[in-house]
Amino acid sequence: MKNPIKNSLSALGLAALAVASTAASAETVLKASHQFPGGKGDVRDEMVQMIARDVAAANVDLTIKVYPGASLVKAQEQWKAMLSGQIDMTSFPLDYASGFHPQFGATLMPGLVKGHAHARRINDSGFLKDIKGIIEQGGVKVLADAWLAGAFAGKDKCIKKPEDVAGLKMRSAGATFSQMWAGAGASIVSIPSSEVYSALQQGVATGTDTSTGSFVSFRLYEQVKCITAPGDNALWFMYEPVLISMKSWNKLNDAQKKALATASKKAEDYFEGESKKLDDKMVEAFKANKVEVVTLTDAEAEAWRAVAQKTSYKEFADKVPGGKELIEKALSVK
Repeated sequence: MKNPIKNSLSALGLAALAVASTAASAETVLKASHQFPGGKGDVRDEMVQMIARDVAAANVDLTIKVYPGASLVKAQEQWKAMLSGQIDMTSFPLDYASGFHPQFGATLMPGLVKGHAHARRINDSGFLKDIKGIIEQGGVKVLADAWLAGAFAGKDKCIKKPEDVAGLKMRSAGATFSQMWAGAGASIVSIPSSEVYSALQQGVATGTDTSTGSFVSFRLYEQVKCITAPGDNALWFMYEPVLISMKSWNKLNDAQKKALATASKKAEDYFEGESKKLDDKMVEAFKANKVEVVTLTDAEAEAWRAVAQKTSYKEFADKVPGGKELIEKALSVK
């Protein structure tokens, strides 16, 4: 005769196993991709790694797997990869998605952001509110803001005045700077920052612009003779937020969303503290490698802005829906 108590205990045991199995499979895993070197001190990589660590420590059944160095998705394909579900998160130069939303070009516009303190004020402006609205309409959400200052460098000479780029093959991070460089007489090479080293090495490019962080991470001091640092007259600032696809965000439960939002805010604060240091580290690294370091005078910066007004700003205002209003909103932030 079967023992009913024993049978009940067996049934309970099976039920407990089923519950445990369901709990184990309930853990959510997010894939975070970016193009920057992993584990080598790049602050953008560290932002994403920090978010992953803090979310894991929150014990909300959420794991973020980080794929640095464009190891999972090519640098400029990451916006598309978020929309297709290939990845969930990225640290991404937003201008790379200008082909999807041309308004994003305003987040890498010559002379629009003048310094790190100005970038923080831009974060709270109507300009960035409009940009985030377009990001969300596109199916993506901003987790953490990040603005990086940038520089430009010549393989064989310094770039200070517009006439200095005449005849150079300039690699540019985005269309707006390409228009300015071309307006000053350069020809344009279009490649992501991860490919600049070999382009300079092989003579495919003879000048480049990119963020101060990338100038160091990609060891470009080995390939250039002179660099124009941001100094007090930064022309180059780029918005590189940490993003998550809206589909991935909406799949998270409330506890997971809270943990991810909290971790992202901490990473944003960390980045803000590190952003100016990136410029200083770049200057140190290039001087240590015997590269000449220069900055723009007020007059030289104004000369570049005059070229940008006739090229980048005009083209953006003429061709991008709402472009004129976006530029005006950004310029209104003092």
